[in-house]
Amino acid sequence: MAHAPTTAEIKEDLPNVKPIPILAVLLSGAFVAILNETILNVALQAIMGDLGVNSSTAQWLVTSYMLVIGILIPISAYFIQRFTTRQLFITAMTLFTLGTIVAGFSPTFAFLLIGRIVQAVGTAIMIPLLMNVILAVIPQERRGAAMGMMGLVIMFAPAIGPTVSGFIIEGLSWRWIFFLVIPIALFSLVFGYFVLKNVTKTSRPKLDLFSFLLSTIGFGGIVYGFSTAGKGDSSLADPIVIASLAAGFIGLAAFAFRQIKMKDPLLDLRVFRYPMFAFGLIIVMLVMMTMFALMLVLPIYMQSALLFTAIATGLIMLPGGIINGAMSPIMGRIFDKVGPRPIIIPGAILLVITVFTYRFSTPGVDEWILAIQHIFVMVSVAMIMMPAQTNGLNHLPRHLYPHGTAIFNTLMQVSGAIGAAIFISIMETGRSNALSGIEDPTAAQQIEALTIGAQQSFSFGFIFACIALVIALFIRSKKSK
Repeated sequence: MAHAPTTAEIKEDLPNVKPIPILAVLLSGAFVAILNETILNVALQAIMGDLGVNSSTAQWLVTSYMLVIGILIPISAYFIQRFTTRQLFITAMTLFTLGTIVAGFSPTFAFLLIGRIVQAVGTAIMIPLLMNVILAVIPQERRGAAMGMMGLVIMFAPAIGPTVSGFIIEGLSWRWIFFLVIPIALFSLVFGYFVLKNVTKTSRPKLDLFSFLLSTIGFGGIVYGFSTAGKGDSSLADPIVIASLAAGFIGLAAFAFRQIKMKDPLLDLRVFRYPMFAFGLIIVMLVMMTMFALMLVLPIYMQSALLFTAIATGLIMLPGGIINGAMSPIMGRIFDKVGPRPIIIPGAILLVITVFTYRFSTPGVDEWILAIQHIFVMVSVAMIMMPAQTNGLNHLPRHLYPHGTAIFNTLMQVSGAIGAAIFISIMETGRSNALSGIEDPTAAQQIEALTIGAQQSFSFGFIFACIALVIALFIRSKKSK
């Protein structure tokens, strides 16, 4: 068996590395990259009118972003082992900046879609790179604080994306969503070129193209199938969705079987031999499904059933996103002092209670109550996500870090798409059942039916939260050596 490098050996390879400038570079790049994952949602209507496309075509701007990330992140372990930190960062930020420029100046929808795909390629490289650099340069006893800063980026950026986009659309063209990002991306690229050092160990692994093909079919099919089913105008019963999911699960099963048999797998599934990694991954997936689903169900429910305006809806959900971003670094520092259990278990309890209270949010509820509920949800997410992820990765040996981070980031994307599809489908099914037998429903009946569907969706989220709480009870910390 190959010798796994020890902490002492790694430190000898990094004699003069100062982690703060390196993390500042990576966090700034990751923030603008991840912000673009949700910032375009509110602008789709304006893009449809300007470029003359229908809603199903415009949705590809969102779906393609998730699809590219879902396909490329699984092979990020190969990239991180094959190329240096500087090579990967400069490549990622150059691609992201180029894609942003193409999207901002795009004369047609095709150019805009190409720009979004190029942006997504840069993002898919950036996310696992940031996590691996944290694991490489930060000692285990201080890793929680650094992962908390990463949590601020990963959770806060997509949370404020729709709100930022809404304000831009109100006063400017949709193109300014990209124009305003260009100087930030260029600054991060130049800053990284002069400041960033190589901190990850490189080797010469072989890229198994057949494994990559199976990975693309597997993860791509699952992300596409569930993201298509979660659009609202589609469902899990649609033939395209069924075919995509069938191809995805078959491809994923074949990919997993091949990785187990290979001596040097593209994605090393031996990470699942470590129970705390598996438990942390399951908790993160359940929380991601619940959170992403609420981010889709709540705006629909608030605007269609509670009759709030789009701006009011955005403002109701904004405080939760801001507080989540502020809480993530705090939770990381607490994690370093007390370990995962005193944070994750109370966070899971808070999530269970808060999601349960959504069942009582019926027409006539005050805006401030919904804002407080969303704040509590986002606080609980901050208490669970990064501590569970950091603790799971801490239990892996160093040579499995690239594979562990690739699996975490891939399944976070997949679980977000799955949660959105499941929750939207439950809401639509509940609404349809409530209207069955009514030929010409009134506005009041439509609102009542949507309320029933949303409450059934919240009930399913309550079940997810309860499962996460049960698993959290088995979480144990790893003693720092």
